[in-house]
Amino acid sequence: MNYPRISLEQWLAFKTVVDEGSFALAAEALNKSQSTVSYAVSRLNEQLPEPVLVPKGRKTVLSDTGKILYPYAQQLLNRACDAEAVAKSLAQGVEAEVTIAVDSLLNIDALLCAFETFSQQFPHTRLRLLETTLSGTTEALLERQADIVLSATTPVGLSSILLTEITMAPVAAPEHPLIKGRNAVSELELSSHRQVVLRDSGSRQKQDSGWLKAEQRWTVSHFASSIKILKSGLAFAILPLNWISAELASGTLQRIPLGETLERKLPLYLMLTDKQFAGPATRALHAIIAATDLAEAG
Repeated sequence: MNYPRISLEQWLAFKTVVDEGSFALAAEALNKSQSTVSYAVSRLNEQLPEPVLVPKGRKTVLSDTGKILYPYAQQLLNRACDAEAVAKSLAQGVEAEVTIAVDSLLNIDALLCAFETFSQQFPHTRLRLLETTLSGTTEALLERQADIVLSATTPVGLSSILLTEITMAPVAAPEHPLIKGRNAVSELELSSHRQVVLRDSGSRQKQDSGWLKAEQRWTVSHFASSIKILKSGLAFAILPLNWISAELASGTLQRIPLGETLERKLPLYLMLTDKQFAGPATRALHAIIAATDLAEAG
């Protein structure tokens, strides 16, 4: 492994001279003597194949090499500061990473603002997202695969916050036989057409969910795949309306006109996996999501 010969102090001196415009101002900004700053830059020039700062009249200016290396120096110093900030956060008990499991019923778009708010408050804490379905969400909670869980069910003995309700409805492409020229469709007719269903991401107690009476079924792992299949006109599905609001608005997907409705609403709960030992970043993200208005997601 090649180790750097140039110290952070030398890169800092170089960057500060450029930022401040002179050795005297750089020395003042760094609270060092001008000779110390000049020596650091001089050593930097000697250790590099070409100098980064060169004299021009009475001034010292960036060389062509210096112009290229300046952003690298800035990035290097930023990473060093980040490392110190992370070490400080860890010493204060702030988690290095928070994992959140979100049931695929909820389109992740609804949480992006909450994630950004969290990242601004805890810039050095990584966020890991698990997109789960059916029993996979419960597994993530009970087996502590995640710190925070958004699920359609609350296991016995755990407390939760009801965030919103997700509306599920049968939909298909406008050219599909269940849509084209139809005023009403019976449940019996529905069963004779191919249905796209979502695979359970759990590994232990797999579940089936929704209307599953269709003789033909295609199973996919994500609602995004369901939507692509539906747009082709090859099948119908019962989907969360928050996933297909744009398609419904544009008419690329339409709700199937059922004589008896199969529409239903599923609750979405917010839970902490371990309320007692949750760290400050986990609690903060939990509070941010709890305060997020997810009404439109239903």
